[in-house]
Amino acid sequence: MFYKNKLKLKKMKRILNFFIIIFLFSDVYSQVHGGIYVKENFPMRGVTPYQHIREGDMMWSKKIWRIIDLRQRINHPLYYPTEPQGGFDDRMSLIDLIIYGVKNEGLSIYSPDDPYNEFKIPMTHEELIIRLGGGIDTLPIENLLTNEIEYKPVTKDIKTSEVKEFLVLEGWFRDRKRSVQEVRILGLCPVRCYYREDDIDQENQMKKLIGWVYFPEARRIFSNHQVFNPNNSSEHRTFDDILQKRLFASFIVRIGNTYNNRNINSYTIGLKAILEGEKISENQLRKEYSDFWEQ
Repeated sequence: MFYKNKLKLKKMKRILNFFIIIFLFSDVYSQVHGGIYVKENFPMRGVTPYQHIREGDMMWSKKIWRIIDLRQRINHPLYYPTEPQGGFDDRMSLIDLIIYGVKNEGLSIYSPDDPYNEFKIPMTHEELIIRLGGGIDTLPIENLLTNEIEYKPVTKDIKTSEVKEFLVLEGWFRDRKRSVQEVRILGLCPVRCYYREDDIDQENQMKKLIGWVYFPEARRIFSNHQVFNPNNSSEHRTFDDILQKRLFASFIVRIGNTYNNRNINSYTIGLKAILEGEKISENQLRKEYSDFWEQ
């Protein structure tokens, strides 16, 4: 009798284990992931290192500043989504990712107030928020009991959608050992485009530099955050991919020069300024490059 009961217990355990396994597998496969398939092949990616350059092989170099206008269609992957961090498929806009990196990943950001050194004066996360229009403000409120004006502190929310441009600092150089001309991004500076609260008709748009991010340091964050690919959702493209492969549109606004690195718009404006930037790109970066190797 005891032997028969033991066999029954073993049989019941097997049946129970079978149903437990079925339940676990059905639970895994019934999870909602909101897509055609489960994305499993986007692990933490390392940063592709730069090619080492000896100072003795540096035959020519030039600093160039250019603007990436996020209102241009090709640059929209850097601007959207405008929702807060992680709003769509855990994607972020470039400015939201920078704010996240400064707050949570130890990313350094530097004040744009020094015109001669972009990476000299460190900023805190709180200073970054203030430059984006956030922080604590005081509003005058009338006390209905005493009829006196009282000032109440109010937290101002930032609008990252107001960041519609990025100022980019690049280093162009020619490497004698490899016989190539290359460009490397050195820094990114968000530009806030906004209207003052008293400008009801929105006639005068204001522009404000937010802070400089040292690009080689930020690459570790940029290379692990995916950007929406409008042509192929299965292609995992990151912020580092877009910026390193130069999958963006831009125009030159300044080049290292004798006159305190003055901006192009200090001596010409409008369409002429854009054409002047194209002239610099054509003459100093392309034509001189081809002439250089013919010598």
